[in-house]
Amino acid sequence: MKIAQRAQRIEPFYVMEVAKAASAMAQEIAHTSQPMIFLNIGEPDFTAPPLVQHAAARAIAQGNTQYTQATGLPALRERISDWYAARFGAQVAPSRIIITAGASGALHLACLALIEAGDEILMPDPSYPCNRHFVSAAEGTAVLIPTTAEERFQLTADKVKAAWTPKTRGVLLASPSNPTGTSIAPEELQRIHEFVHSQGGITLVDEIYLGLSYEEHFGHSALAMPGELGQSVISINSFSKYFNMTGWRLGWLVVPEALVPVIERIAQNLVICASTVAQHAALACFEADSLLEYERRRAEFKARRDYFIPELNRLGLRVPVMPDGAFYAYADCTEAAARLGMSGSWDFAFEVMKRAHLAVTPGRDFGQAAPEQFVRFSTASSMAQLREAVARLTSVLIN
Repeated sequence: MKIAQRAQRIEPFYVMEVAKAASAMAQEIAHTSQPMIFLNIGEPDFTAPPLVQHAAARAIAQGNTQYTQATGLPALRERISDWYAARFGAQVAPSRIIITAGASGALHLACLALIEAGDEILMPDPSYPCNRHFVSAAEGTAVLIPTTAEERFQLTADKVKAAWTPKTRGVLLASPSNPTGTSIAPEELQRIHEFVHSQGGITLVDEIYLGLSYEEHFGHSALAMPGELGQSVISINSFSKYFNMTGWRLGWLVVPEALVPVIERIAQNLVICASTVAQHAALACFEADSLLEYERRRAEFKARRDYFIPELNRLGLRVPVMPDGAFYAYADCTEAAARLGMSGSWDFAFEVMKRAHLAVTPGRDFGQAAPEQFVRFSTASSMAQLREAVARLTSVLIN
């Protein structure tokens, strides 16, 4: 059977390969004193709060399970619009919001609508691997630009200008980012978008971790940029991370008004609509009690960060930039790997899995800029599990 070239361009998702190995080992050691701790997958340990669960059950009981409009429930688009205004001071018309099957669905629709074969999209290196594969699936080319800790592992306006060519269609950014948990300073993001906009290009910003921002300076949506800039940027968001609805597969896309009918037409043909039950459930995310619970959980994620990052630094797993959002630690494992006789993050990850029964993600997924130097830890697990992980790492690396 002949396989399409676009399928062959999609690289393996190595974090899942590591996860499979960790799961296999977890079964072998399940009844030992050290069962596997999974700090490799970026999934909150919290689930949807009670009001959201009850709303889903009510929708099913009342038969509210038929197709919605391709753009989503009008009431949900309105609540998201209100949330932007209350939380970020961004005026986003409900008509610009399109409900999608997760952030992945949002990015897929945006890429199909905007990227031609051969178009180049500039992205930071390191960055989330699936984002560049959405570009590739739309027949475009992701151009990874190496970034530094001094740049917070984010693109700068100067680097975007230097890399721009006649083939460049735009940029795809993430703020806060996976794997680094770092954000672009709002003033730098505005400089990037001003340049891209002046070139007739597109600025796509993955903001799925925006709700999990911990520092006032960085916790701003790209949609809050002034005037035409805020109207022309494209934002991808999700109910998975801040709203703790990973398996519900619900997200949204904010686009310029002129792009709405284009996205709607593609969505009508490819997906019809996002899950109706999940949409009805998500209405309850914006109830006062739910928002209070989400903020309590955000404080818990911050407490985990504040505990775990200093411990990694103590163990020789240096985190060069303190994450200002999300729930990741992108750690330089060079020193720690050398202590174990390893020379790179891939071997280090499997050695830690074997010795400490701890699953982490090597840097291979996230780009070509020194992937062998870094591993990603997820701090989405409980504080108890993080403390146990530190104890095991201490035993392996120090004692």
